[in-house]
Amino acid sequence: MTSSPCHGRTPTCSATAIVLAVTLCLGSACSKANKSHPRGADGGNDAGSVVVQTDAATAAATDAATATLHDSATAADAGSSSTTAHDASAAGGDFPADTFLPWAGGPAYFSKWKNGPPADATFFPIAVWLQTPSNAARYKQVGINLFVGLWQGPTEPQLTTLAAAGMPTFCEQSGVFNAHLSDKTVWGWLQPDEPDNAQSNGSGGYDPCIDPQTLITARDKMIANDPTRPVWLGLGRGVSDTTWFGRGPCTGKTDMYTQYALAGDILSFDIYPVNNGIGLEAVPKGVDNLRMWSSYKKPVVADIEGSDINDTTRPTPAQIKSEVWMALVHGAAGIQYFCHRFAPSFSETDCIDDSARATGLADINKQITSLAAVLNTPSVGNGVTVKSSAADKPIDVMVKRYAHATYLFAVEMRDGSTKGSFQLRDFPKAASAEVLGEGRTLAITGGAFTDDFAAYGVHLYKITY
Repeated sequence: MTSSPCHGRTPTCSATAIVLAVTLCLGSACSKANKSHPRGADGGNDAGSVVVQTDAATAAATDAATATLHDSATAADAGSSSTTAHDASAAGGDFPADTFLPWAGGPAYFSKWKNGPPADATFFPIAVWLQTPSNAARYKQVGINLFVGLWQGPTEPQLTTLAAAGMPTFCEQSGVFNAHLSDKTVWGWLQPDEPDNAQSNGSGGYDPCIDPQTLITARDKMIANDPTRPVWLGLGRGVSDTTWFGRGPCTGKTDMYTQYALAGDILSFDIYPVNNGIGLEAVPKGVDNLRMWSSYKKPVVADIEGSDINDTTRPTPAQIKSEVWMALVHGAAGIQYFCHRFAPSFSETDCIDDSARATGLADINKQITSLAAVLNTPSVGNGVTVKSSAADKPIDVMVKRYAHATYLFAVEMRDGSTKGSFQLRDFPKAASAEVLGEGRTLAITGGAFTDDFAAYGVHLYKITY
């Protein structure tokens, strides 16, 4: 861990801003740069409308996800789909022809650690990064259920405060950790943040990224110290923006990420599109990449910007919602918010100091929590096809079956409006779709329906018949 409260997570480190960035971060890696990704997050291939389902692994591997529909199942492409891999009836489905996409296993993944996160289908991780424990009650009010990182901790006061607030944490194996191996407040251990970035050398310059083997060895030591909890590894912008210069001499070496993935049981990454002036679709690209690099065997958490980090642009509640649901539709197993502001003044609670963002976060997180049991089921790969009326405005989807309902979560992946035409597989002649949180219902005839999407628009459908 670096010695700074921002812990390396600022978006500005261009040559003209190094002095400011180092001052703001007190010597941290300052690894986020406001460089635009040379392509859109899902490859920039906007050659045609989405018409068939193809597995996301193939899209990520070829860097051309825009030409295909995410969360689909061409088993030959990813070797992932099987009608026998999951019990469709247990998930509430009446569709025996369903095939399923690869996933890490949902809550059952955590059952191997008796002191780790709950193996509970009604729990979905909604975290916040590196906050003072005295803010835990405020964050609980907006639906946060996990603190990741404790500044210069863990300390006794930090863990006492979190326990009183009912807020669990992932923290480093430092400080008083050894006295809290039976403490139910501690759910897991934390690796150094953004090890894939160039590392501050403490003298105003930068050393290369951390060798993955160093982190694998560190994980082994953490597990030896405590085999009852998982290890969390948070990676940087290079997961999504593979040509980002902030990795120094490691830039472009994406083969390193398969090794980094071995150094954590839970993997996360950060990229902040609004603050960096790039497309929101950078977020799901990172989810696709990290899931692929971990062979779809480990949960991936997407870091989402909630603040105006360096006095540039504060994301709107609508933009935050779009980033969140883009990540979820692409298979993220959790969300972690970054809430710090470093300029023109410092605040670690910027995302909840602003009433509009606080209300927006509360609404987003409430909806996620209400859908936790749905999200914690495997995604159906062959449940729907969708066509966008605008060839350069793809719509990505995720299909779930739960309690004899079909859930279709859809996100427009570009900055522009379009109309989506959906065709559900094996549906009866008449059905209806409740558009969750919007107070409207759509009629479905023969499995077909249409809906309008604004730029980066999100629609969540609960379909019954």
